Amino acid sequence: MTGYGNWRKSSRSGGGDDSNCVECRVTWRKSTHSSGVSDSNCVEARQQADAFQVRDSKLGHDSPIFDLTTTDFKALISAAA
Repeated sequence: MTGYGNWRKSSRSGGGDDSNCVECRVTWRKSTHSSGVSDSNCVEARQQADAFQVRDSKLGHDSPIFDLTTTDFKALISAAA
């Protein structure tokens, strides 16, 4: 599990404390099977490089984040379908 920080700095940025840089945050995606409101039975996911992360949507930033390989994430999706 990792924290929810996960800001990504441009690969064109120089090393150190370069003040001419933009950072982007990878956003969470909620399942399309969610009711669209505050559905407490939902998982959010996001892609991180060659892997995925999942968390409990009702806990938001307080949720533990689980790192999954692509193979494990696909198996999770198949099992949930």
